[in-house]
This record gives sequence, structure tokens and C-alpha cells, in this order.
Amino acid sequence: MTRQEAFILLGEYVKNENMQRHCLASEAVMKKLALHFGEDEQKWALAGLLHDLDVEITGADLKVHGLESEKILTNLGVQAEIVEAIKLHNEHAHQIKRQSRFHHALAAGETITGLIMATAMVYPDRKLASVKVKSIVKRMKEKAFAASVDREIIKECEMIGLPLENFASICLLAMQEISDELGL
Repeated sequence: MTRQEAFILLGEYVKNENMQRHCLASEAVMKKLALHFGEDEQKWALAGLLHDLDVEITGADLKVHGLESEKILTNLGVQAEIVEAIKLHNEHAHQIKRQSRFHHALAAGETITGLIMATAMVYPDRKLASVKVKSIVKRMKEKAFAASVDREIIKECEMIGLPLENFASICLLAMQEISDELGL
């Protein structure tokens, strides 16, 4: 599946603009992480872009979120590794645990996008360009800040060999590079 095909597919299933921006941010983060690790940038980026494909169909119900995406993407012939990573970004829907660098990168990467966006929103200009890595790390410790962001999933960055500060730096840079698309 090409990036253009994936983007069109995302638009067919995800109508909420904030959720679309989250998927674009996740795509950018995954592409940057793939580059860092010498992995397949297109594969990792597609997983980031499509990871929440079924969020509106499932009503974001963690008991089934990801399973509908698995069916849709498998039927479209999307590479099995991409489908598996998308399915496993939400471990609540099944009994399978994330095991590979790809799995952990997608889960941690898509999760930190919410923390980074929330951090940008507290700056007077509401711009990603103003966000500093130390602010993201500081906000990680403030459980009341962006309370819905699962800090334990973000900490999976350590399972792929990236300390939180380095991981936040890579992810912030990725999002800053597409700030116009994100409206931040």
C-alpha cells in the first residue's frame, strides 16, 4: 500500500480532524524512529498513519480497538508486519504482548504524540516550535497533566534502547517538521 492510498483510506474511516492529526503525528514519529534505527521508513510510517484506522468504528473501545483494523488491512493485502504492529499497539484487545522493536516503537510513539501536543497547548503561542524536550520530560512526571496519556506505554521507549529524553527529542523533532499539517 502506498502512502497516498493509506492517507485516502484513513480519510474514509477517520472523520475527526484531531484524530487525523494524531495519525499524521504518529506517522512522522514512526518515520523518524525508523530512520534512527535503520529500519524500513515506509513500513513504520504506514503503521503510524493507520494505527487508529478503526477508532471511530469501535468507539475507541479498548476491548476491540485494533481488531477491526486488522480485518480491514488484511483484506486489503497490507503487509502482515504492519497489521500486527497496528493490532498490538493496543494490548487490551487480546492476550498477545508486544515483543519487537516495531511493536514497542508504535505503541510508545503514538502515545507520546498526545503528551507533546498537550505540552504545546500550554505555551502562549500553542506552537510545537516552542516546546522543549525538558518540558515533555517534566510533564511525564505530572500525572494530572494530559491524564489520559499512558506514561507506562511511553516508557516502552526504554525497551527499544532509547532513554526518555532521547525518545522525546526524536519524536518532538518529527512533529515539528510537520507542524503546519498539525496546525501547531
